[in-house]
Amino acid sequence: MTYVTLKWIHVSAVALSFCGFTARGLGALRGAAWIRDRRIRVLVHVVDTVLLASAIGMLWILQVSPWALPWLRAKIVGLVLYVALGSMALGRNRAGETSRFRLVCWIAALVVFAYIVSVAVTKSPRGVLSW
Repeated sequence: MTYVTLKWIHVSAVALSFCGFTARGLGALRGAAWIRDRRIRVLVHVVDTVLLASAIGMLWILQVSPWALPWLRAKIVGLVLYVALGSMALGRNRAGETSRFRLVCWIAALVVFAYIVSVAVTKSPRGVLSW
């Protein structure tokens, strides 16, 4: 598979992931039962797996370590933060978690997602602030 093909797959998976996370966030905030459906959870894992596999494939083709470039490190740190915030926003209700807390976590995760995309586009850890 070529780098261009993997990049196209990766960008498509990013778009699907964003749409899915946005929809699930809105659903969670409204108390929708469909976000807990097993098929939705499986689809989320499939999209995330494609996203990760395509990223690893691009690194493999370029023969680049993800830690070799500052902007890749920034994306990885951003990804960890995004996953943590997303888990708090969409996870099962735990003691002390209010709807407001979950909303703030969801919005923060969306902001981090935008940051990750801006880092990918600019190839700078500062993202859009580097322009």
